[in-house]
Amino acid sequence: MSRPIVVIGSDVDALVAAHYFARAGSRVVVLEQHEHDAGLAPGWTPPGIVHELGLGSDASGAFEIEQPDPWISVVLPDGGRLDLARDPARAADAIRRLSARDAARWPDFCDRMARLARVLAKLYTAPPPDLLSRDWRELARIAGLALDVRRLGRRRMEAFLRLAAMSVADLLDDWFESDALKGVLAAAGVIHLCQGPRSGGTAFRLLHHHVGNAPGVLRPLRSNVHTLLTKRPGIEVRRDSKVSRIGVRDGHIASVGLAGGEQIATDCVLSGADPRKTLLQWLDPGWLDPEFTRAARHVRARGVVARVELALERAPGFTTIAIAPSLDHLERAYDEAKYGRVSTEPYVEARAFTSESQHRVSAHVQYAPHTLANAHWGDSERIRLGDAVVGALNRAVPGFAALVAGRRILAPPDLEARYGYPEGQAYHAELTLDQALWMRPLPGWAAYRTPIAGLYLCGPGTHPGGGIAGAAGANAARIVLSDLRGKERE
Repeated sequence: MSRPIVVIGSDVDALVAAHYFARAGSRVVVLEQHEHDAGLAPGWTPPGIVHELGLGSDASGAFEIEQPDPWISVVLPDGGRLDLARDPARAADAIRRLSARDAARWPDFCDRMARLARVLAKLYTAPPPDLLSRDWRELARIAGLALDVRRLGRRRMEAFLRLAAMSVADLLDDWFESDALKGVLAAAGVIHLCQGPRSGGTAFRLLHHHVGNAPGVLRPLRSNVHTLLTKRPGIEVRRDSKVSRIGVRDGHIASVGLAGGEQIATDCVLSGADPRKTLLQWLDPGWLDPEFTRAARHVRARGVVARVELALERAPGFTTIAIAPSLDHLERAYDEAKYGRVSTEPYVEARAFTSESQHRVSAHVQYAPHTLANAHWGDSERIRLGDAVVGALNRAVPGFAALVAGRRILAPPDLEARYGYPEGQAYHAELTLDQALWMRPLPGWAAYRTPIAGLYLCGPGTHPGGGIAGAAGANAARIVLSDLRGKERE
């Protein structure tokens, strides 16, 4: 029997790649350290992946995209709420209570962002362009991407190029005057990022989280794609399989070693784990060039998000609620994290899940640094964080605290231990301009290959990054299969 392709991890990207390999006739073994499914709720999955893998067309179930309406509720200083509907016209009606000027500009803002997001979507569904390539096919692809930008028209093209380096605060100040509206939109520009809304490049992050969404919906999509991929036959998934070493012989992949001592012989490994762990912990450092090793060590992955899970006595009266009342609120919360302190007034985004048998809330809490300046993440720090979140939600929804029957606080070190997020960073590497596109995860190594023949990377630490579910896996699988076909022809 031929050696299998080994895929490390079972997030959406890893499973998408595994199913592409199986579709091409390869034997595939997926190794997952955790007994539970790791990772965030998925983001936008490109339709091409759904079609090519036939997701939703078999007994696994239908492919479903969550479409909450309103997509978010914003807590206002007077105790009211701003409900942002999916329909831009209805959202504008709600915004009019705060500002007639903002309501008038909302449809144009939605249209502008949707057009720009479509350019990113095209970039995301293929490996990043190789700007130094002399291959005519790559040059033709780059020319095609440039033409897509040019087709936006002069004004929109200038806006796209200007937006990339802007802070999300500057972008929103150009469009709107309402603090509450700017606060909730700016939050999408700093999700999972150790930066504030006035940091350069955060407007790009806002646009990133709009990719694949309906106009005016500025949060990562959620779907059941992970469930469908998990149920789909054709690959071998081995749970409780902790990787301890990736073996190399003569510069080529030779094996994957597990913590229990088992060795899996293979010629090809695709790692969905974070790039630093794959390259710096599992490989013998002697196989990598010192400059490459140095660059890998400097990949930034600062986690600043905690998760607070609350069990409730009854439904809380909201679906998704954001506590981000202004740009200043977000910037102050970030300022504390800069100095290694948990934000005393954090940005909180809470989602309610209700059924006949249970009611719970899952809260995204930012900013909570992985490494604290004058403390460590002990019980008292977790309790203090939980109290701050419940207090914030109680001020937003009076009486909320009385509903809380139990709680679990997952600080960044807990997310690292439970899900494998480096330093608690869910995107495996911060998605900033200097760690995006052809520089993700490392300049010169954005096409999923590594210096070790047969070792490839995928997952949120690679292009296009977190919040785009499956694109990195599909892109990487195509690169791997192309390389394998090339070896067969030799």
